[in-house]
Amino acid sequence: MGGLQPWHWLIVIAAFILLFGAKKLPDAARSLGKSMRIFKSEIKEMQADGAEKPDATLPATPVTSERVVDTPAPEHPGDKRSA
Repeated sequence: MGGLQPWHWLIVIAAFILLFGAKKLPDAARSLGKSMRIFKSEIKEMQADGAEKPDATLPATPVTSERVVDTPAPEHPGDKRSA
C-alpha cells in the first residue's frame, strides 16, 4: 500500500493526455527537461561559489556612492565666490 499501482499510472497518463493534448506533451516535457538542467547547473554553481573562501587579507573596496573624495572641486577662473 502507499505506492501507485500500474493502473494508477495509466489513469494519470490518460488524464494528462486529455487535459493537455498529445501535441503539447512533448513540448512540455522538453521545457521541463531544460528547466531541470538549468536548475542543476545553478545549484552546482552556487555550491562552487560557496566552497571558495574570500581572501581576508584584501581590504573591501567601497561602492562608488560610498567613496570619499579628498581633493576639492576645481575652481573656475570666472568664479567670483569667496573660498
